[in-house]
Formats: sequence, structure tokens, C-alpha cells
Amino acid sequence: MIKDKIGFIGAGNMGEALIKGILKAELLSPQNVYASDIRETRLQQLQKTYGITTFKDNKKLTSKARIIVLAVKPQNMEEVLGEIAPVVNKKHLIISIAAGITTSYISSHFKNKVPIIRIMPNTPALIQEGASALAMGKSATQNDLKSTQRLFESVGKTVMVDESLMDAVTGLSGSGPAYVFLFIEALADAGVKMGLHRSVALLLSTQTCLGAAKMVLETGDHPAKLRDMVTSPGGTTISGLHALEAGGMRTTLMDAVEAATRRSRELGQIKK
Repeated sequence: MIKDKIGFIGAGNMGEALIKGILKAELLSPQNVYASDIRETRLQQLQKTYGITTFKDNKKLTSKARIIVLAVKPQNMEEVLGEIAPVVNKKHLIISIAAGITTSYISSHFKNKVPIIRIMPNTPALIQEGASALAMGKSATQNDLKSTQRLFESVGKTVMVDESLMDAVTGLSGSGPAYVFLFIEALADAGVKMGLHRSVALLLSTQTCLGAAKMVLETGDHPAKLRDMVTSPGGTTISGLHALEAGGMRTTLMDAVEAATRRSRELGQIKK
């Protein structure tokens, strides 16, 4: 159990996912979890569902919580930082999940040397299967890192990276679920084209992706090794793989990650 009080500025899908995971893991009690949002109906919903305390005033929330999670859109970050800066002190731990926003940019708004940790989670955190990459700001300590890891491990797996790589993380795992959803949809469409009922095709497509991902995680084997296990000489799978390679699937996915990485960098440049 974490003794600190935690406040979420921004109560969208990711904020709610973290609140749900933290409470489910019993890291904090609902009495020690706060949230603020511009939508009154959203705050009412969260209070009713999770029993947490909600605020419409970001400054008031910040004055009551030690750990502050900035779960707002990048374009709203400057306004939020301006609101909370007067009450932020070196005892706070600031955690940002905004794409493209650097720890140095956040730090520049505060008079004190405040510990800041930047994180890029992804939407599967909603079902406690998220992937989050963490990067430490200059004033953050190992204890700050451990506290943050405990919070985000309640909704999935975490890795440590240098902050210079956070845009690449955004392009890969941050945006990655959308790529996988598109792949599942396309795979199901192919099944329908070949005569399967839509519901059957979607179930087979989804479970196939889930099972394949779990095999990589649980065996620790390289995906290429697992792929070869399915690929018999002269069989059906090699014919399908040939079509995928001919269609440039590998190159297209790499291009998608690169494009999303560039956009994350652009969002950061806007704020400098």
C-alpha cells in the first residue's frame, strides 16, 4: 500500500485506466485518490464508480496530493502547468503521460527542482494489459522511479528508456494498439471474404493475435522462431507470408512507427 495521496489532472480513458488499476491492486485506498477534469459529468461518474474525491480546480487538487499525474492533451499542458505552478514544491512527484512533452519543458514552469517522470502508456491499460515506458527527469530519484513503476505495473508491464527515445516509444507502443486493431479488422475481413460469418471471423482473428502475442511473451523466443514453427515447407502459411511480404506489410508497419515518432517530436517542438 502506497501512503501518498495521488491526483490525476485529466480524467479521460487513460486516467480512468490508471485509477482502476491502482484501486484493483490495492496500492491506494479510494480516499487517497483524487481526480480533476473540465467535465462535471465525468467527475460525477468517476466518484460514483470508484469512490474517489474529485475537483474542478487543478490548483486545489495539487495542493492536496503529493503525486500528480498529468493526463492532459499536449496542447493543454502549458495552461495546466501555469495553473498548478504556484503550489508545486520539491516534495511533489510529477508524472506526465503527455506525448512529446519533455521533462525539461515541464520543469521550466516550476521555481523548485521538482522530480518529474515522463511516461508513455497505451490504451490496453484499460484492461490491465498496458505497456508503459518510463524516463526520469534530472531531479527524479530511484525512489521516485520505484513508486512510479509500482503504479504503472498495476495496469501492465513497464520498461525504462532514456528520454531521448520516448518519441520512438510513442510511435511504437503508444500508437501501436491502433495498428493491431487495424490488423485484426483486416484479418477478419479476409475471413469474411473467404466465406466465414463476421462474428466467427472476428473471434478467430482476435484470439489468434492474443495467442500469438502470449506465445512471444511466455516462451521468450524470437518471433521469427515461432513463425518458423507454423511454416511448413510448401504449405499454406508460407504462401500467405509470401503475399504479406509482396504487399510490403513489414515496410508499411516500419513506416507507420516512423511517422508517429516524427509527429510526437513535432508535438514537443510546439511547446519549446
